[in-house]
Amino acid sequence: MKRIGVLALQGAFAEHIVMLRQLGAEAVPVRLPEELEGLDGLVIPGGESTTIGKLMHLSGFNVSLQRLLADRFPVLGTCAGMILLAKQVIGISSYSLAAIDIKVRRNAFGRQVDSFEVDLQIFHNYFLSLVD
Repeated sequence: MKRIGVLALQGAFAEHIVMLRQLGAEAVPVRLPEELEGLDGLVIPGGESTTIGKLMHLSGFNVSLQRLLADRFPVLGTCAGMILLAKQVIGISSYSLAAIDIKVRRNAFGRQVDSFEVDLQIFHNYFLSLVD
């Protein structure tokens, strides 16, 4: 069984762990650089790329991960993770691993403050059925 780490500093790491486990992998949260040891791959999840990048920088994660990336260690980035892995970022990006030769546009669909989650109560079209 493959042992896949999910960077668990911020963002959607819990959802990635659940999905990887459903796919049969041994998925583990990774919060410290030394937890990269013994992994078969790493997922950098979505979240806020500046926050994840800053936390990686403060903890020394970026240095450890860049060493692994230089040795062709398998890493998948989703959303913010992809932004952090990209060699070229359009828009403000303070932190980058510059590991994948891609160009990404940060916040292409708008800022995160423009998106939200809400509990929504769905009801049948009772009122519309009264209109002929």
